[in-house]
Amino acid sequence: MSNEQISKLLRNVATAYTIKDEAKFRFQIIAYQKAADSILNNSIELLDYYKDGKLQDIPGIGVSIRGHLEELFATGNVKYFDWALKGIPESVFVLIEIPSFGPKKSYRLVKEFKLTNPKTVIKDLKKIAIKNKIASLEGFGEKSQKDILRAIEEFREGKGKTTRMVLPFAAEISDKILTYLRKSEHMVDARTLGSLRRMVPTIGDIDIAVASNNPEKIIEHFISYPYIDRIIEKGSISASILVSGGRQIDLMVQPPNAFGSLLQHFTGSKNHNIALRELALRKGLSLSEKGIKNLKMKNSKILQYSSEESFYKTLGLEWVPPEIRENTGEVELSIKNKLPKLVEVSDINGDFHLHSNFPIEPSHDLGNNTIDEMIKKAILLKYSHIGFSEHNPSISKHTKDQMYNLIKARNDQIDHILSGNKSIRVLKLLEIDILPSGELAMDDRSLNLLDFAIVSIHSVFSMDKTKMTHRVIKGLSHPKAKVLAHPTGRLLNERPGYDLDWEKVFKFCKENNKALEINAWPTRLDLSDQIIRQAVSQKVKMIINTDSHASYQMENMKYGVAMARRGWAQKGDILNSLGYNKFMEWVKGGEL
Repeated sequence: MSNEQISKLLRNVATAYTIKDEAKFRFQIIAYQKAADSILNNSIELLDYYKDGKLQDIPGIGVSIRGHLEELFATGNVKYFDWALKGIPESVFVLIEIPSFGPKKSYRLVKEFKLTNPKTVIKDLKKIAIKNKIASLEGFGEKSQKDILRAIEEFREGKGKTTRMVLPFAAEISDKILTYLRKSEHMVDARTLGSLRRMVPTIGDIDIAVASNNPEKIIEHFISYPYIDRIIEKGSISASILVSGGRQIDLMVQPPNAFGSLLQHFTGSKNHNIALRELALRKGLSLSEKGIKNLKMKNSKILQYSSEESFYKTLGLEWVPPEIRENTGEVELSIKNKLPKLVEVSDINGDFHLHSNFPIEPSHDLGNNTIDEMIKKAILLKYSHIGFSEHNPSISKHTKDQMYNLIKARNDQIDHILSGNKSIRVLKLLEIDILPSGELAMDDRSLNLLDFAIVSIHSVFSMDKTKMTHRVIKGLSHPKAKVLAHPTGRLLNERPGYDLDWEKVFKFCKENNKALEINAWPTRLDLSDQIIRQAVSQKVKMIINTDSHASYQMENMKYGVAMARRGWAQKGDILNSLGYNKFMEWVKGGEL
């Protein structure tokens, strides 16, 4: 079973608990949802953890669930899951995929109308709604029936919260809305919430919080957004709209003096907030989106907080950066005031994975901008040094001499441009394919034209972990090879990454002065935060690159930095935080 399938199975168990007795099974529901999230966001297959005897290394999975997973891998079935799911029709788990269809609502509709076929349940429910049979049910009515029909249609069209967006796409949508909201004279502050604020690689929906003393005016301004498709709902302090492209945006408004509490609560994650609540209860405090209440004092009022910093301080905590609010040790370190100082965009001094449009006749795609245009963009970004790493010339269409001449011509153009520009250093690099054999797609004569090489996998992704690890290490063993680009090969929402033995890769990189790339390309965001954190713990150096094929894409550095921050990386873990001289010391084999 894939990670996605296992995550879905655990969510189904949580759903079954919710239907049977939500109060009784409260803690089990939380545990299964937490485990499902952790597994879904893990780029390494759970089966590999099991084979390596390392299921205990996965955050968010307790002893009980780990035992069930071991039974699943050993036998293909879990008796406990069978018991938990007993009596819940499979069609319920299909309906809960539709936005606004919770477990109890789905179960009620399935039972009332005997919708037992999971393959046709959505189509069957639509027919029932069209026949006006839902409105007469107690607790539903005409409006609920219309909402059900609309939700089904939008689900089929991929609108609302049904499909996950890659982080940069979600951020672009939210940035436009935030810019629009800030035009209102009644707005004091506006921030994103949830997984978007935590910079999770894929985003389910977009939530925004606004601080204002006039929520009615903010709501009116929000629902007047020029790119709105329709208003989903409108209240006195909240509203939801559907924008062009079918994405749902939810807005909440809070007075400025209570904005910090709202921001903290709805940023999450759920697991982080549970840990905070447990800590608060031990101190005799109660937490909510409205603030903090002292349970030891009778008739005490909820204390409101204008900032997150003051909210955390009341709990005796150091403010926790949103990217690491996942309950993986941050609360314990926050108590001791020992949180790491995470890397920031301002720490980055260069970008070394840039594709220009120089006609190097590559094995893959060319860039869109000239070398000169990309250098000018790098200067605007205040970089001190960059590297051009176009794909190597196609080995099937060129002789070795032709490849050499193409690279030399590219290098000559870089030298010519730099002869009139002394404000930035430019390294001559290439992104070179690691062939299935582990050999690089260029000979040593051509490689010697480079300051160093970035190497990567672009073909034959189906190798098993042992063979792929051997391939990667062999390719990275060449003296000119310094960086492994997009190390897992994943494409978000398209394909999972290939498997590597990370302990071997980390050991090799550390012993041989090699680095792993954190690739900021929107559909890659590769490495994952879990592997970054492992690399940090092993003291393996990393480098954040944008893999830009156009000058405007160099702005994507912030997403690579976000992944590094989610992996607890600090400035010293990231090579392109170094100045030019120190960086070149590393290139030449010096230890940092």
